[in-house]
Amino acid sequence: MLHIVPTNWYSWDFSVTDESRAVGDVTVSNWREKGALTVGDTTYSVYREGPMSGAFILEHARSVLAQAEKPSFFRRDFVIHHAGREYTLRRESWLRRTFVLLDGSRQVGFLSPKSAFTRKAAASLPHDLPLPVRMFIVWLTMISWRRDQSACSSC
Repeated sequence: MLHIVPTNWYSWDFSVTDESRAVGDVTVSNWREKGALTVGDTTYSVYREGPMSGAFILEHARSVLAQAEKPSFFRRDFVIHHAGREYTLRRESWLRRTFVLLDGSRQVGFLSPKSAFTRKAAASLPHDLPLPVRMFIVWLTMISWRRDQSACSSC
């Protein structure tokens, strides 16, 4: 189980632990949909290809490790491609912030806030996915939550 904790109460940057062992950091840029993932001594770039459209990319040393696409502007789903496999990251319901990870129609993981009013979260994601890909899924979820918060604050 991954535990995701904001680095500050107002920050969209997160520390990630696997039970009690630190495994990395997720940095969400304040400018556009980009950031960085740090796993051990290695930093991975995460970004959206275009400002309003295009795939979300996980990259290291100019090599794409995974990418995600939004099949519809109106839905919060992401279709993630990694190593010839396809996963869907889908919001569990419009009432909750929980996201589920699907392999076909079978749920293989989830990412959920620890309570209704926090950005602390827990994620259970398949261990056969490399840690940088699991952290990419965390980043996708965090940018979705930030979009939702921005939309609510402008109401």
